[in-house]
Amino acid sequence: MKSPQQFSVRARVITGSVAVAVAGAVTFGAVAATAAPAPAAPAPAAKGLVQVNRLSVDAAAKAAQAALAAAKKDGQKVSVAVVDRDGNTVVTLRGDGAGPQSYESAERKAFTAVSWNAPTSELVKRLQQTPNLKDIPGTLFLPGGAPVQDKGAPVAGIGVAGAPSGDLDEKYAKAGVAGLAD
Repeated sequence: MKSPQQFSVRARVITGSVAVAVAGAVTFGAVAATAAPAPAAPAPAAKGLVQVNRLSVDAAAKAAQAALAAAKKDGQKVSVAVVDRDGNTVVTLRGDGAGPQSYESAERKAFTAVSWNAPTSELVKRLQQTPNLKDIPGTLFLPGGAPVQDKGAPVAGIGVAGAPSGDLDEKYAKAGVAGLAD
């Protein structure tokens, strides 16, 4: 067997290059293996979870636009709010010329409608039997709120405020609900 000094310069360069290439491949393989672990199997579903249907942002915007368009058609300047099942605001539109109080009132009417899964005009009637309902934070017991339902369960609320009567506000809120069917 020849000693390393007995190999030609060319043979030594080729041997060294091969050794560097093998070392690089081993290192790259080790790095690649740690950088991209194999995909894990999906975790089993946790017990006790409840699936809840929610209105998408696009659907909420569509409902708000439908309510605002109905009010505009009648020459009314209103604000419209759409809240999710938990009462969190998803979309609020303040129509041109709507009063400053209408923004918050619309949100509170929407919150009230989804909380009780009923139009706020119906809830106003309940105040006669239980007047302290109006003391619940975030609620507003005036006509102008309508729930959005899926199979009878509330998934959102639409509130409208700013028209000269609560009946008109509620008409526009219901137009928002109807706009979801289109």
